[in-house]
Amino acid sequence: MFDKLEELVLKLDDIMKQLSDPSVVNDQERFKKLMKEQSDLTPVVEKYKEYKAAKQNEEESLMLLDEESDEEMKELAKEELAESKKAIERCENELKILLLPKDANDDKNVVVEIRAGVGGEEAALFAYELYRMYQHYAEKKRWKSELISIDDTGIGGIKDVTFMIKGKGAYSKLKYESGVHRVQRVPETESGGRIHTSAASVAIMPEAEDVDITIDEKDIRIDVMRASGNGGQCVNTTDSAVRL
Repeated sequence: MFDKLEELVLKLDDIMKQLSDPSVVNDQERFKKLMKEQSDLTPVVEKYKEYKAAKQNEEESLMLLDEESDEEMKELAKEELAESKKAIERCENELKILLLPKDANDDKNVVVEIRAGVGGEEAALFAYELYRMYQHYAEKKRWKSELISIDDTGIGGIKDVTFMIKGKGAYSKLKYESGVHRVQRVPETESGGRIHTSAASVAIMPEAEDVDITIDEKDIRIDVMRASGNGGQCVNTTDSAVRL
């Protein structure tokens, strides 16, 4: 793992040098690609530097314990050593997570669909609460939310809603929300105080990319058709239907 981390440090240094090259800045495609790589590598390299600093502190604390005769200084060294060990363990765990292969869709915007399930009007109210929850979460993350379609019940609930959330890493944070969500509570309309179970389904989909399709003219066939049978003068002479 640490050999790979050293390689990433060198790679980030190389990217930073390239980004300072005017010829790279003028090449928007290359510049955009390098900026993306820099954005991906920086958290890993910064965490690795934090790990190395903690290892350095650990070594210095051990050296101090071996050489120091003053008991008070030894106690301080022991405290520093304990803190360094905790920091090392934390950094190692975080680095393992950062080095996990990423989903190609993680940085994409997402389309969210919420549909009320079993539970009648209470399920529709629950679906609306889920919708508002995701909107508030998007606001907290400084993402943008755009409504695509909504079918409300007229009394505060929704049958279904589709909206888009735009922001870096939106799919990586929300993809595990897909599935059926349930709530158990006493509805306001329930006079007997009985607990009802309501459900709503949530679908999280990465935004589809625009694709340019080139069609060769020789692959296109156009058929024209004319009406047959008795009729006016133009029945058999006018192209009245075209099939592509």
